[in-house]
Amino acid sequence: MAARSAITLIQKSKPSAPEILQLRCHIRPGVSKVREGITTVTDEIIELCVSAPPQDGKSNKAVIEILSEILGIPKSDLQITHGTKSRDKTISVASACFPRLRDTGGSEDIVAIVRQKLLSQESS
Repeated sequence: MAARSAITLIQKSKPSAPEILQLRCHIRPGVSKVREGITTVTDEIIELCVSAPPQDGKSNKAVIEILSEILGIPKSDLQITHGTKSRDKTISVASACFPRLRDTGGSEDIVAIVRQKLLSQESS
């Protein structure tokens, strides 16, 4: 059985339906402010550390803010679709922001562009 990919582009069956980019993340809440950000990007998962505590949605909000800043897209284009009360989350990126992402990378594949942006922010 093959593992799911960390970054997946979901093509809709109808031509009028928008595409959705999904990011599978594992979150480590409550870390030091200096360690905040992306720690690891693998084929299966994106690991993120946030300084916000895991209560009242504070860490979820921090995850959206960090990804928005790294990808250079508005927070309103990001949504946690699975795992709002878990450390493993699926975050959907609205297709409306794809042209902005592609502008920075030419005609490259959107998944490759996002992976490169995440890898460039990865801390060691």
